[in-house]
Amino acid sequence: MKKKVIRTSTVPVSLSGLLEGQLKFLSQHYEVIGVSSSDEEILKKLESREQIKTHAIDMSRQISILNDIKALVKLYFYFRKEKPFIVHSITPKAGLLSMIAAKLAGVPHRLHTFTGLIFPTRTGFGQKLLITMDRLLCWCATKIYPEGNGVKNDLQAFKITSKPLKIIANGNVNGIDLDYFSPDVFDADTKTKLKETLHINENDYVFIFVGRLVKDKGINELANVFEKISKVHPSAKLLLLGGYENELDPVLESTKHIIETNANIISTGWVDDVRPYFSIANCLVFPSYREGFPNVVLQAGAMGLPTIATNINGSNEIITDGENGFIIPVKNEDALYESMLKLYKKQDTFSGTKCRELIASRFKRKLVWESLLKEYNSLS
Repeated sequence: MKKKVIRTSTVPVSLSGLLEGQLKFLSQHYEVIGVSSSDEEILKKLESREQIKTHAIDMSRQISILNDIKALVKLYFYFRKEKPFIVHSITPKAGLLSMIAAKLAGVPHRLHTFTGLIFPTRTGFGQKLLITMDRLLCWCATKIYPEGNGVKNDLQAFKITSKPLKIIANGNVNGIDLDYFSPDVFDADTKTKLKETLHINENDYVFIFVGRLVKDKGINELANVFEKISKVHPSAKLLLLGGYENELDPVLESTKHIIETNANIISTGWVDDVRPYFSIANCLVFPSYREGFPNVVLQAGAMGLPTIATNINGSNEIITDGENGFIIPVKNEDALYESMLKLYKKQDTFSGTKCRELIASRFKRKLVWESLLKEYNSLS
């Protein structure tokens, strides 16, 4: 009989998106159950694609004492019923509630992966509360896995736990599917048609950003810098793939105005498949303030693109300055301007083959999966 593993996340899109393929791989060796908040459509698709069972327990992403207690009780009784060998959580709220419930239920192996940390960018009471929650999570967990060295360093610097911290493989929670993210997938005709649809000329230089259009992603700085560049260099284009979050982390109204009025900025909103857009782009620009281990930087590299990224967790572990892109200071418009202009003028060029090889050698999906399986198998 296979030992039972329960993987938990706060919302099902995290299990479905962040762990795509991984759960199916693990199910060859363990009985895997996915636990997350209710979304019947996503959970059914997850069951079918990953060939696992799922169970819905609603968890709020925001702090909500009453709802959190309800979720904690439900998790406790579910773990008591299923008697898993391992409970392994990702995302903050699921991590806190799952680790407490699993400890109370006597689950022998309680694992949590930190995919990113919020508290380093917060101050005051809010920061203290988040630190306390993560310390409680770690106290209840038996194993803690930072997604990368940056996350590991922050956990140590803020004294979140004295327990050993282990990074699986070379970092990233799921690795990159190199067959899916490949520059060879799209032929010249497909690229030409997409460019025509987006009104991009053959000789245009295309910068691309993929992610939420929010302050923390550096969109204010990116819009200001591109506005300056496009006034002097009209063959520069900026592709923005993502939507606004006006309630949680809005950009400045002046930034919205630039995006809406600059004819060289093409804002598509959310897209299900970013690969065609990567295939017609020349460079990813990712001036984020904070990350855990950004998948979009891995994806761009696998598609053969260099990246201009800020010197933050994850990004600075994927991009080696001068080899597959540039690393620049956070919130530094001058550095962003200089880097974008260098690439536009081809003062610095990067080999697409080398950009891809640097990703393939360290973050291939199979490498991450097999390293995680080895970690599970080491538990007794």
